[in-house]
Amino acid sequence: MSAGPEAVRFPFPASPVPYDPGPEAREEAAKCPVTRVRLPDGSAAWLATGFRETREVMTDPRYSRALVYTSGRELHGLELVAAGSILAEDPPEHSRLRKLVAGAFTARRMEALRAEIARVVDDLIGDLRAGPRPADLVRAFSLMLPANVICLLLGVPVADTDRFHQWSSVMFGDWRRTPEELAGAYAAMSGYIAELIARKREEPADDLISVLVDARDSGGKLSEDELVNFCVNLLAAGYETTANMISLSLMALHENPGELARLREDPGLIPRAVEELLRYVVLEESGTDWMSRLTREEVCLGGVTIPAGEAVIPAFNYANRDPAEFEDPDRLDVGREPRTHLAFGAGPHHCVGAQLARIELQEAFRGLLRLPGLRLAVPVPELEFREAHAVTSVRELPVTWDDP
Repeated sequence: MSAGPEAVRFPFPASPVPYDPGPEAREEAAKCPVTRVRLPDGSAAWLATGFRETREVMTDPRYSRALVYTSGRELHGLELVAAGSILAEDPPEHSRLRKLVAGAFTARRMEALRAEIARVVDDLIGDLRAGPRPADLVRAFSLMLPANVICLLLGVPVADTDRFHQWSSVMFGDWRRTPEELAGAYAAMSGYIAELIARKREEPADDLISVLVDARDSGGKLSEDELVNFCVNLLAAGYETTANMISLSLMALHENPGELARLREDPGLIPRAVEELLRYVVLEESGTDWMSRLTREEVCLGGVTIPAGEAVIPAFNYANRDPAEFEDPDRLDVGREPRTHLAFGAGPHHCVGAQLARIELQEAFRGLLRLPGLRLAVPVPELEFREAHAVTSVRELPVTWDDP
């Protein structure tokens, strides 16, 4: 680590508001867009909190993902899970793997799924109406919508949702998860996927796993390990973040009742509201460095000189609150003119399922707003959040609504 200011402790203390960066994170981001931090294992890194700086780390090839896994640096949390997958690669190797699935997630293909997603939403809303109140939105809706959709795309039985949800909840661990916990969950899901791949080889179907199996068997475009890793990551990431986004977004709207009222009065604002919520809601907890990069050479980032071979963490949740990029960034405004945000990352590792997530969120809120007076049934401070989880995740979200 080069000479410079004393490193501050990272992760920062938890925010009292679950979808907010927190006071210490704000203070450090206000001082400088690049902060020297000390990680829980005693190692040092640089935290990019400015919008432009964070985007540079994600898009500039001088910041490498692959080096994180080849430098002998100790891995933690989701980095242990990402090892050996597309998440641990730089172009051109990353490009080779991404190309295999990118065609399945084009905007046109995702838009063609909208009617099916709306049907799933209608079914889940119908089940909510028919059930008791208060209802747990996490279990009855937030989790089930993206799980149904990703199962449809991949060809995974929806009945197995509880099984892979348990594994992915461990895999999305942060610094407090032990390597043994993470490895056990990953091994369990890998075994499940390997069995599913074997069935797809015998009985191919019109789904993404069958397409990837064919790419492996007939085209030689994937190794067997790459095939399994690919499917595991698509399954785990394909619903976990979207499920949590639905729940946290509803919490944010509950805490901003005027904005919730605007959406009820004008559902045409939903697409803008989704982009604003993606910007506003802090989904990734500050306790994870799983998207870190290592510098390939000396760089100047945000006026700070960083030598080659040092870790840089792109804090895109903080970047989405950068006042230099967004006017009044701590205000939720469902009618805000859409601007580029970093909720889906940027550059080669931009989320391949971004358009799918957008459509799921849009249809989710169109459905939820049909529940008259939908609101949280308990105060936010009484909610319980998952510990040792790299993605902010509420265990239960009790909600109620009025009779029609």
